[in-house]
Amino acid sequence: MKKRLKRHLRISRYIIYRETLIDKKEHFFSFIGAFLGIGAIGFFQSHFLSEMENVFLIGSFGASGVLVYGEIQSPLSQPRNLVGGHFLSAIIGVTIYRFLPNIIWLTAPLAVSLSIVVMQMTKTLHPPGGATALIAVVGTEKITSLGYVYVFSPVLVGALILLLVALIVNNSTKNREYPKGIKKHIAIKK
Repeated sequence: MKKRLKRHLRISRYIIYRETLIDKKEHFFSFIGAFLGIGAIGFFQSHFLSEMENVFLIGSFGASGVLVYGEIQSPLSQPRNLVGGHFLSAIIGVTIYRFLPNIIWLTAPLAVSLSIVVMQMTKTLHPPGGATALIAVVGTEKITSLGYVYVFSPVLVGALILLLVALIVNNSTKNREYPKGIKKHIAIKK
């Protein structure tokens, strides 16, 4: 009984309290990357889009920021996943909204579930992509009225901005490497 209790305690501790990031330098670069990436999208939105088009900063980019600046070694945060996951999910979300408008109980789960399967099939799984598909279906009238323009702006352009900032910030020290394995690949080529 005592052995079983210790095992349950150990498992509970592992599930409830598991540190994900210890190094203070990593905290700093995660902050800088997220601040610059989301800030660049916000700057673009506020300075280059009119009030009528002001929908460039979507919520799923916040979740992408967590991955591409805070968990840079994860397979889910790699460039193919970031750009491909958002792009494909946006296409799916817009397409579902076009064919099944105003049936939220069907369109919302269909957009998310189809985007997951397509991302898995194309090896572009990026969890915020599910939110991108959902936003295409349940977003404000500004978003839903964009139609397939939503796929390119804000989604593709925003993902590319996040990627550009991630490439700069995540490779600014010798301890960080993004995308995973790039420094090894470059060293082999030389």
